[in-house]
Amino acid sequence: MLEALRRAISFLRQKQILHKLGFVISAAVIVTACYVLFHMLRDINIDDVVHAVRQTEPSSVALAALFVAAGYFTLTFYDLFAVRTIGRSDVPYRITALAGFTSYSIGHNVGASVFTGGAVRYRIYSAWGLDAVDVAKVCFLAGLTFWLGNAAVLGIGIAYHPEAASAIDQLPPAVNRIAAITILVGLAVYVIWVSVKPRCFGRGNWTVTLPGCSLTLLQIAIGIVDLGFCALAMYVLVPDEPDVGFVVVAVIFVSATLLGFASHSPGGLGVFDAAMLVGLWQMDKEELLAGMLLFRMLYYVTPFVISVMILAVREVIIWARSKRLRKMTTLIEGQSAREDVSPG
Repeated sequence: MLEALRRAISFLRQKQILHKLGFVISAAVIVTACYVLFHMLRDINIDDVVHAVRQTEPSSVALAALFVAAGYFTLTFYDLFAVRTIGRSDVPYRITALAGFTSYSIGHNVGASVFTGGAVRYRIYSAWGLDAVDVAKVCFLAGLTFWLGNAAVLGIGIAYHPEAASAIDQLPPAVNRIAAITILVGLAVYVIWVSVKPRCFGRGNWTVTLPGCSLTLLQIAIGIVDLGFCALAMYVLVPDEPDVGFVVVAVIFVSATLLGFASHSPGGLGVFDAAMLVGLWQMDKEELLAGMLLFRMLYYVTPFVISVMILAVREVIIWARSKRLRKMTTLIEGQSAREDVSPG
């Protein structure tokens, strides 16, 4: 069964069917989101949105910022876990934290995070001796943690409150609950599968040994905590009335985030917003938009600016050190040359 699946995937890759299918899905998601946004926002009063932003309690913004910071802190453990898994225990946490924070914050905003985040990671990790294959493995394992966490959050959330997903996919709650239970069963099967014996993914130098049972559970926990903090930040910023509950907001938030990720648009722009507006239809549109704008400032714009500044300062420091090293090398070589030609 697994061999047949691998052959099918290999055939699809050779024919570039997966690439074409991914492009079609992304385009379809973006077009649908634009259509939904056009119809939902055509009657929006911009002045009301600005007023709603100004009326937001500073304490709510501060609390949301705290949750965002906690989410990004948790996110740094994606890279720490991945680097340790490929056997590079010599890379300190401060480096994995730098790589994790900057790669995700830049990837979230620029789009195509697999490539942009990978490029940022390579620039940082290459200084510690990791090559392109090692960085690819880190990206794969970090992505695996992300998807395992999403599967757990969506599975638990939709199984508990299937109506939240129905607001987005328009499917009956019973169907969504069955889908959620299926996700959770699949997650349990995967945990059992990797616990029986060591499992590998990839070929040749690209082979990655998948984490075992306990480490996979740790992956899931990291993903759940990360998404939980992000969902809490969104929950603090959405309108208080009507109070739909944290679970509903979390399910809709994670679903909207995944749709934005599937679209490959920078920051899920348009797609994330359309899904949130559809999912939380019972809330005042102007107030909801105000909360979403504040969330974007806290979760996307601010970390992006901080990351660019950190990387810029890092490059300047590296350049200065390199220049000083070249100068010292030149002086030493010049001194050696003078000693060689001196009498005696």
